[in-house]
Amino acid sequence: MKIKALQPVLVDLFGDTVAVMSDDAFQVEQSDFRLLVLLSADKSWLRLLLPIGPEGEARSFMTQLLTANFDDTQLVRYALQQKVLWGVFHHRLESLVEEDFRAAIAQLLELNRQGLDGFFRAMIEAQIRQIIAAAKSQGQTLAATLQTLDRFYAEGMLGGLEQSSQQRGATLDAWRSQLNRLWDEVEANDFDRDATGEMLG
Repeated sequence: MKIKALQPVLVDLFGDTVAVMSDDAFQVEQSDFRLLVLLSADKSWLRLLLPIGPEGEARSFMTQLLTANFDDTQLVRYALQQKVLWGVFHHRLESLVEEDFRAAIAQLLELNRQGLDGFFRAMIEAQIRQIIAAAKSQGQTLAATLQTLDRFYAEGMLGGLEQSSQQRGATLDAWRSQLNRLWDEVEANDFDRDATGEMLG
């Protein structure tokens, strides 16, 4: 792509929210994202940057983020810089085609839309799978595991004390739903004692 072709594509996608910061930088700022379009000093490389969230929130999911870079993110990547988790796209400008430029922007916007919620859900599911495997390794049934969970909440071991009865009920319903959904998929030998500890002792 030529440098002069970048702005028309951005304007086509984002209208008057495109700001020309200099002859080698553009910014698109909307209510739910800020996209930076930067050229290298010699104007041979293009970089798209879109902040996803604070580094502190991302640190817990570093393994998942690196796995996503390998398996899922296609043209774009997750990266850390200046205490921010970014979605990033790099490409030599000379060989960049408009179709890939548009696709990279769409993928960055999708990373932004997803945020870290998907990684959080995957982490919770992994923990639930560990609870099920621990319970099965101790010979517990699903019903007994649900009773243990109820007891943990009643005793505040899972943070249930500061919740209202309605909040506690909703949380327990979510746990029950996940335990019911995953129970038959998990085997007792999936239990990782180091990761789970004596959770259901």
